[in-house]
Amino acid sequence: METKHYFYVLHCKDNSFYGGYTTDLLRRLQEHNAGTGAKYTHPASRRPLQMIHAEVFETRSEATKAEAAFKKLQRKQKERYLIDHQNKNVCP
Repeated sequence: METKHYFYVLHCKDNSFYGGYTTDLLRRLQEHNAGTGAKYTHPASRRPLQMIHAEVFETRSEATKAEAAFKKLQRKQKERYLIDHQNKNVCP
């Protein structure tokens, strides 16, 4: 079975965005909402989180490069990215 690599974006309760990498979207969302995901999503003020975007890549390298590029963007640029990449969204 071939592993899929995902770059995903969460919308946090405090209206911020969090970008990450995973091979299992549903498991990762559950971890974030349980407070056991990334440090950024640990505070209760950021939860619950909603997965609003996910893209699938063939390699981990491609997915993590997309994550790193997204994290460097300013808020308005992130919003534009999400609009421009709606057709790539494979969010469950």
